[in-house]
Amino acid sequence: MDLAGNVNRVKQRIEAACARCQRDPASVTLLAVTKGQPPDLVDQAAQYGLMLLGENKVQEAKAKIPLCSDRLRWHMIGHLQTNKVRDAVDLFEMIQSVDSLHLAEEINKRAEQAGKIMPILLEANIVGEANKFGYKPKQLLADVGVINSLPRLELRGLMSIPPWTPIPERVRPVFQKLRELKAECEQSLNAPLPCLSMGMSGDFEVAIEEGATLVRIGTALFGERPKPRSLG
Repeated sequence: MDLAGNVNRVKQRIEAACARCQRDPASVTLLAVTKGQPPDLVDQAAQYGLMLLGENKVQEAKAKIPLCSDRLRWHMIGHLQTNKVRDAVDLFEMIQSVDSLHLAEEINKRAEQAGKIMPILLEANIVGEANKFGYKPKQLLADVGVINSLPRLELRGLMSIPPWTPIPERVRPVFQKLRELKAECEQSLNAPLPCLSMGMSGDFEVAIEEGATLVRIGTALFGERPKPRSLG
């Protein structure tokens, strides 16, 4: 695997997408998804400037993060169960996958116990896929004010995982709807939400064209995910 080449190609694609929609490439943050990747590869990625990383499972992150450079920054991007919130608050600088008021309240409680403020994103299930987590848009709008008022949370924006398709253009309406939902939340709160986390390896250029500020890239950087292996 040519990791250095992959990093350069992804960055060039980000720059090209930004040029098409007249955006500054600095307005898009690249998050490397390291699910299933060993610590030595994570540290290698850091040498090529990938300092912001995303993990899908608390258990894997808990085993992996202590074995990686302490200069790295980590986001939780997968579904979070309430019984894993304490560890998530300790391990991550942001939780992107808040999908219920109950979960938000648990994060707030654990953040208070830890004496920290926890940045979060609300995860929206824009098209209502039954096999995916995330807020339905109407419920998200109903809860956003309450969540924003929780004292130990810092609401930064929204995230979403669109339906998979081999044709990226097909998910453009999903990205448009997430951007519009963020605008509705900002209007409701009368406050800006700077982060719009959307777009992955197969569709991140379309997401950037529709306003993504953070793209979550795994396969385009690391290739197909390896089979699970021991971290020990």
